[in-house]
Amino acid sequence: MFDYHALAPELILGITLLAAIAVDLVVPERLKYLVGVTALLGLVAAALPLITLAACSGIAGCAATGPRVLFGGSYVVDDFALVLKGLFIVSGVISLLLSVGYLESDDYYQGEFYFLLLASVTGAVIMASARDLITIFVGLELVSAPAFLLAGWRKGDRRSNEASLKFFLTGVLSAAVMLFGMSLVYGLTGNITFAGIAQAITAFGLQSEPALVLAVVFVIVGFAFKISAVPFHFWAPDTYEGAPTPVAAYLSVGSKAAGFVGLLTICYQAFAPVRSIWGPILWVVAALSMTVGNLIALRQTNVVRLLGYSSIAHGGFILVPFAMAALYDQAGLADAFFGSITYVLFYAFLNLGAFAAVIAVVHKVGSTEITDWGGLNRYAPGLAALVTVFFFGLAGVPPLAGWFPKFVMFRAVLGVFESPWAIALAVIAAVNAVIALVYYAGVVKRVYMDNVPVNAPVDRVAGRRLAPSLVLALAITAAATVIFGFFPQLLAFFGDVTRAFVAAP
Repeated sequence: MFDYHALAPELILGITLLAAIAVDLVVPERLKYLVGVTALLGLVAAALPLITLAACSGIAGCAATGPRVLFGGSYVVDDFALVLKGLFIVSGVISLLLSVGYLESDDYYQGEFYFLLLASVTGAVIMASARDLITIFVGLELVSAPAFLLAGWRKGDRRSNEASLKFFLTGVLSAAVMLFGMSLVYGLTGNITFAGIAQAITAFGLQSEPALVLAVVFVIVGFAFKISAVPFHFWAPDTYEGAPTPVAAYLSVGSKAAGFVGLLTICYQAFAPVRSIWGPILWVVAALSMTVGNLIALRQTNVVRLLGYSSIAHGGFILVPFAMAALYDQAGLADAFFGSITYVLFYAFLNLGAFAAVIAVVHKVGSTEITDWGGLNRYAPGLAALVTVFFFGLAGVPPLAGWFPKFVMFRAVLGVFESPWAIALAVIAAVNAVIALVYYAGVVKRVYMDNVPVNAPVDRVAGRRLAPSLVLALAITAAATVIFGFFPQLLAFFGDVTRAFVAAP
């Protein structure tokens, strides 16, 4: 029997895709805002089944309790998937709120934009439940393909065109590499489901098979492109700078988080018997991503490029517990998984808030150059406070929410402190956390302590009012940053969710 309840979020998003295009076709120009309203209502409606599914998983009277397994194990709707689906939908809502005022102010086409954003969110939602090679690849490409077009949305801007082209070329290359690795995995194991692949690797004794080692490396390299991990990061800063700022925000959070979820899922479930292969690889990738991202961010004068390189560095922090997973027993493996996924959750709303603050400041100042933000506190103290909250939050300064993901990251690594590799990675992460604080604090210093630049166009744009949708996005992300900083235990339930996921066959 087809489980419509389990697939309700995906079905609602699919209907919303069609509705957004239909509304765009029939409404007159003065009512084009209804396309955005349709997309927003569809995202909110898609979140409602997540609540009923979560409630139903522990209620005996429901039609189905516990995980919903569909399509022969290829698609699973469990508590882990529900949390991530919620993350992707919320990221989509905030990205949409950031986009509304941007589209209206610059008179860009609206309907196609919302259609592409909804399609990308749908792909991310699918990835949260994907448990086989085909589904996760289709989901990942559904996330990426619309983003290629969104990155080049400013069609008359050469930088935007360059951003789209670089993103497209690297995206296609990474997809080809990943697909080749997946084909090798299927050829060796005869399975496409993650559980079947793990069982076949153990049953056939493939742990030392050279072809399997090559396959695992190719799959990891493919995902490394998607998450802009060093040394596959070169496309990200240029793409973030050239793309519309709301699109850059979505790419740095929704698209990136989807890549991490896919990587963690396939490694923890399909490649669990060969942790000794991917563990050392990701150790190196994590160390390089943190170090290279932070060191280059120190030299940036454009705030969007700074956030682009800091996004690369945060990707390294996310990988730290993940990289050490090869040294853990099953109980420690759950702690490592909890550390990585928790970092993804907190990083999402922190970075979305940072990009929202950038959009708001640019609306006042008219520039993304950090030097032009000097003295912002003197004429926009509210925005200066928001910049401080989000940038110090990303730096991990207590009591803002960014301290907690770094805490669980270090706790996961120190769980195997007797290993010299764990000690080395913890030291690298600690040094990079300090480096990150330097450039985040540098932006805040400009905002509060520098003089207003003489040639800054402040007088011309300081009177502009922020779009209500942007104000709402700032309020949501700022509230989350403060509340989860003081009360991180609100997400304590996720520890049990990740343990159940790691323990699942």
